Amino acid sequence: ASALQDVSRSQLEAQRLQRELSLDNPNVSLEETMLAMQKAQLGFQATLQVRNRLLQAYSEVMNMQV
Repeated sequence: ASALQDVSRSQLEAQRLQRELSLDNPNVSLEETMLAMQKAQLGFQATLQVRNRLLQAYSEVMNMQV
């Protein structure tokens, strides 16, 4: 649960930085925004891969002969 919250927080932070950059906030740099976006994307992709592996494992267990 905490890992999902961390991913969600990083996505929200990336969105906030994008918004601030588009409003020409001088305190937000393009590099900082791009780094936050990449971090959010990596976290999301990792979460998606974990979910896919769990679903695959569940499917294999359900198809086992007893």
